[in-house]
Amino acid sequence: MSADPLDRVFSALADPTRRDIVARLADGDATVNELAAPYDVTVQAVSKHLKVLEDAGLVSRTREAQRRPVHLEAEVFDLMTKWIERYRRQAEERYRRLDDVLRSMPDDETSPETTH
Repeated sequence: MSADPLDRVFSALADPTRRDIVARLADGDATVNELAAPYDVTVQAVSKHLKVLEDAGLVSRTREAQRRPVHLEAEVFDLMTKWIERYRRQAEERYRRLDDVLRSMPDDETSPETTH
């Protein structure tokens, strides 16, 4: 397993079932059985998905009497957002420079059909 927290987060979210679990936890905490209910997989399979999400820091489990609700750790999304935002800004800057170059070029007034 990668030691880089960002690698672990993106790797964990590469699986569509885990992304769906994260989306469902955005609505509120849930137990493993509640999370497993809509899937055609075993509770153990969902527990394995939760272990991957937990190792990536995306979810945590607490104990409330007989329940062990799974909680979404939204702070991890800040790490992802910072990484994405950095490259989004670089790409936008490249497009702005390209727009500037295109604006500085003279218009081509001769269309290809009139050059015969």
